[in-house]
Amino acid sequence: MAAPREMPERRPFGRRFLTDPARLFQHNAWDNVEWSEEQEASARSKVQENSSQLLPQDKQEEYEVNAKRYWDDFYKIHENGFFKDRHWLFTEFPELAPNRNPSQNGDSAHKFSNKEECNNGGLGSCENGHCSLETRAENQLNVIKSTPKICTEELVAQYSELNQSDGDYPGSSASYRILEVGCGAGNTVFPILQTNNDPGLFVYCCDFSTTAVDLVQNNAEYDSSRCFAFVHDLCNDQSPFPMPDESLDIVILIFVLSAILPEKMQCIVNRLSRLLKPGGMILLRDYGRYDLAQLRFKKGQCLSDNFYVRGDGTRVYFFTQDELNDLFTTAGLEKIQNLVDRRLQVNRGKQMTMYRVWIQCKYRKPTAPQL
Repeated sequence: MAAPREMPERRPFGRRFLTDPARLFQHNAWDNVEWSEEQEASARSKVQENSSQLLPQDKQEEYEVNAKRYWDDFYKIHENGFFKDRHWLFTEFPELAPNRNPSQNGDSAHKFSNKEECNNGGLGSCENGHCSLETRAENQLNVIKSTPKICTEELVAQYSELNQSDGDYPGSSASYRILEVGCGAGNTVFPILQTNNDPGLFVYCCDFSTTAVDLVQNNAEYDSSRCFAFVHDLCNDQSPFPMPDESLDIVILIFVLSAILPEKMQCIVNRLSRLLKPGGMILLRDYGRYDLAQLRFKKGQCLSDNFYVRGDGTRVYFFTQDELNDLFTTAGLEKIQNLVDRRLQVNRGKQMTMYRVWIQCKYRKPTAPQL
């Protein structure tokens, strides 16, 4: 059994305050930065300006129809070199760590780590130890291995129809199941697999992009006895999942909900909430309103309020806390955490400052009432 990798210790959010402007370039990031009224007004003005000219409706429809192609092209160009592995996950979301404490699910006091997002247009600085599957599940995995490597929606549908009714599906014998939606090249999945040696763990991951799923499955760290990667269209409510409802402990949404057409978000959150066991949680981190990425858009890139198209054809929305709270509570989930991370990032080499705004949420499916 491979030993789990040790992660460097991270300082909790809130421990690095900029109290002396003369020290601005001593660190590469400052925590919990308060915005002045003038800065807030300036940001609001920039958004009003860059959203004053909307793309024509026919162009907007083109970006929706061709969304998969744009994301496939993105991953063909960047492959797995665009994002850093998110080892900060275990500080932000201890529910993913190997020695998780069930009581943590109800703890709203987790703090942001002193990390930097490496993403997104270059704006940020940026085994066997699992339980053996039962015979029928092993047979199913053999079927999976004998089929084309990419698990398309059609292939997932076949597994779902044939086996879910029998309680036999990938990961069916696991005791702790995690799904990451919008997995990209695996920069969240692989830190979990490398770090969490829980023998009962099984990780599902899916993406809209066939190219992204191919990158995950061809990664040397991909282990089909602990992980199942598949293609999935979140916006299609007929697109199947390989696992049944109420089978997941955790659903991860990291910078993925913002890429969805806003009017489709509620349906997606509703679907994902049905996959959770009672007591299961959705963990989200995404763009907040007035993040630097939003302020940098030019006229002609706005699709609708706070929703934009990038130069590569991919799209992004910038949330408020209230919007996310409405999405999750409407889906029947209860709030555990909904926090804004206002971060001042510093490029000491170029003497530049960058104000980032992210939102981090945890919402839980209520447990059945005690009789």
